[in-house]
Amino acid sequence: MTDRFTVGRLYPNPAGPGVQRRLPAEGAGAGASFQSVLQNQLVRFSHHAEQRLIQRGIILAPEELVKLSSAIDKAAAKGAKDSLMLIGDAALIVNIKNRTVVTAIDSASMKDSLFTQIDSAMIIS
Repeated sequence: MTDRFTVGRLYPNPAGPGVQRRLPAEGAGAGASFQSVLQNQLVRFSHHAEQRLIQRGIILAPEELVKLSSAIDKAAAKGAKDSLMLIGDAALIVNIKNRTVVTAIDSASMKDSLFTQIDSAMIIS
C-alpha cells in the first residue's frame, strides 16, 4: 500500500524508454488537419442549436463565426457566463465558458420574445 506510483508505471510508453510520442504532422492523413482543429476551437454548436439553425434557415458565414469567436473572447474577459449575441438577423444564446452556441433564433421568432438565463448581451456588427 505504500508503493509510490510514477507516471511511467501508470502510462507506459509503448514506443520504448526514452522515445517521445509526437503528434502527426499536418497533411500526414493521421487525424484532423490543423485548420479543422482550429475551427472547432473557435465556436461549438450544441445539437439543439444545430437543429434550430437548420429549422429556421439561419446560415452563418465563416467571417461571422470569426466575429462571434471574437465576441465570445470579449464577453469572457468581462466575466460573462451566458450571453445573448445578436449577429445579422439572428440571435444566439452562447455559453461563454464552453464557447458553445446553445440555441439560435431568427428575426421572425424574436418578436415578443423574452430571453432568460443570460447575464449579458452583445450586438455583433
